[in-house]
Amino acid sequence: MKKWIIILLVLVAGAGAVWYFFLRNPSPEDQASEGTWETGGLAAAGNFADADVIDLGDGRYRLYYSLEPEVAGFNGQVYSALSTDGKEWVEEDGTRIEQATFPSVLELPDGRFRMYYQNSGTIKSAVSSDGLSWSKEPGTRIDIANPAGLSLTNVGAPTVEKIGEEYVMVYFGAINEKYTGAGLVPNNETHPLLWATSADGLTFEKKGIALDSRNGELKGWMDGPELVAWEGGEIRLYFWGYIGIYYSIFAAGEFGAPVLTFPAPNPDNSLFPAKPPADPTLVRIGETWFMYYGGHTEGIYYATLKD
Repeated sequence: MKKWIIILLVLVAGAGAVWYFFLRNPSPEDQASEGTWETGGLAAAGNFADADVIDLGDGRYRLYYSLEPEVAGFNGQVYSALSTDGKEWVEEDGTRIEQATFPSVLELPDGRFRMYYQNSGTIKSAVSSDGLSWSKEPGTRIDIANPAGLSLTNVGAPTVEKIGEEYVMVYFGAINEKYTGAGLVPNNETHPLLWATSADGLTFEKKGIALDSRNGELKGWMDGPELVAWEGGEIRLYFWGYIGIYYSIFAAGEFGAPVLTFPAPNPDNSLFPAKPPADPTLVRIGETWFMYYGGHTEGIYYATLKD
């Protein structure tokens, strides 16, 4: 009798473990059921990329975006624009900051703003009381050293979200070699995503690889990560690859398997579509989720999530 009770307890425990596994690791079909992204118009027309958007809390939203390096006079300029509906944006006068690319902005507990950005192959930060005038903070937030043993040449494209009592950062790490597992890929670098945490938003503890691009699906390329506080307390990580924009669910210190959510237009059925949407940033305005993404030389586009 005692033997059968033990067997029954093992079976129940096993079923519970399986159930917990599926709760923590939803199937791709479940993860992909968010709806469909419908392309809208241009939020910022021109040679701009690397957008980030914040809710100002007064009915207005501010979009930050970078000048592209190919433009004459490039010095890492970051500009901004305002909107109340997420569709029509009015550019603000002046330059927010220079020698900074891939801006990621969040509001601090004291009401100030902090911008994390890429500079000379490292990740640095600046602070502002109004989101317009920025003062660069001393030191480097993230450099190329990492616990994963990767030989990186630079790091960049930071995204930071305060989750509970700590700040979580995800960023790309550049390996100076072409990914060779999928034929002739477009980029000469390989980009996995790495992550780090911090208690104060300034000193970060590097955790290693968040998501690895070195596989047949991603073919060595991930870029422009964006952490998003989704509905129901869920944390998502969006990023772009060769064929479009993906997301991964972050929970209990782990990043789930990526799911393609916004495919690139691909009329020729190419392995590498000509203009994949790049560097996503997301915000909910009213009842609608907006995604802003780079359209290469055309500017910053937006898409809205439809059920």
